[in-house]
Amino acid sequence: MRNLILGGARSGKSRLAEQLASASGLPVTYIATSQPLDSEMNERVLLHRQRRPAEWGLIEEPLALASVLRAEAAPGRCLLVDCLTLWLTNLLMLEDEQRLAEERDGLLACLEQLPGTLILVSNETGLGVVPMGELTRRYVDLAGWLHQAVAERCQRVVLTVAGLPLVLKGGGC
Repeated sequence: MRNLILGGARSGKSRLAEQLASASGLPVTYIATSQPLDSEMNERVLLHRQRRPAEWGLIEEPLALASVLRAEAAPGRCLLVDCLTLWLTNLLMLEDEQRLAEERDGLLACLEQLPGTLILVSNETGLGVVPMGELTRRYVDLAGWLHQAVAERCQRVVLTVAGLPLVLKGGGC
């Protein structure tokens, strides 16, 4: 089962993903894509760590997401990726168009082939104002296209607002 959970900042999407992973009854590996480069991100990472059960595995991978998913996915396991937009940002900041395309295409190519349960978390950035800068507009465009492609490959897609899940595709939460 492939799940995509979208939402804005502090919408409850990560908490929902963690609840779904726990409810799966499967061994869980949390795949963190963030690179805590400042104190604010360090605080966010700490909050996520404190919320997670101690028995969950943890892999920190900011770039090579498809490789990690292929290596870790297995029947009877749950992988929780938090989050796709941080991963996309990491790739954008490399300023290497080929690497970004290779990693994105690799992710999309492997999604439907992965065994086990997969929960992908991502920030929905396309609901706000259009950003003024070229890089931020490009980010919003790339994130929107990524979400469309990932949603197409997932059985369940959920939009989270104010801590409330709205199922867009597939069964209930």
